[in-house]
Amino acid sequence: MDKEQEKKITELRNKINLDSSQLDKIVDDIIAPYVRDLDGYVSFIKNDLLQDGNNPPTAEELDDVCINLPTFIYYASSMQERLGIREDISKAVYKEMYHSARDNIQGGTVADKNSLAELASQEEFITSMLYKRAYKTVCNKVDAAQELLSSCKKVMSRRISEMELTRIGSKGGR
Repeated sequence: MDKEQEKKITELRNKINLDSSQLDKIVDDIIAPYVRDLDGYVSFIKNDLLQDGNNPPTAEELDDVCINLPTFIYYASSMQERLGIREDISKAVYKEMYHSARDNIQGGTVADKNSLAELASQEEFITSMLYKRAYKTVCNKVDAAQELLSSCKKVMSRRISEMELTRIGSKGGR
């Protein structure tokens, strides 16, 4: 690879990074109202409950997580479906624009018409893609929160089992 090719690749990478960071911001803005509370609670768990590895969460703190986290998951899941509706609508708008643009193109080959229609509906395509990514992001956050809840329940079960064994062991040692 010569210096000119390397320069072009670097410029392209920089453009992709700039464009994707702008699109990431848009996706973040789309999903914020849907997952703000869930994100906040998961951040609380990470930053407050799990920060000190030498002092694991207490039983009371785990109880609170097992009570509160499902509530945040419930609301985020409900909002996820609302976002899914927006994704469906954005996809329909894109398809409508694409087909309308394609129908209005006079002459040319099928490939030419398809290319011009894609160009004419590029903004709608990007919007549809953004909503698709936003929906997937919310789904992944809800799934990850479910995993966190499951892990919390396992830790509580293990602690209860250990307490039972300790209690039984202390009775047997008398």
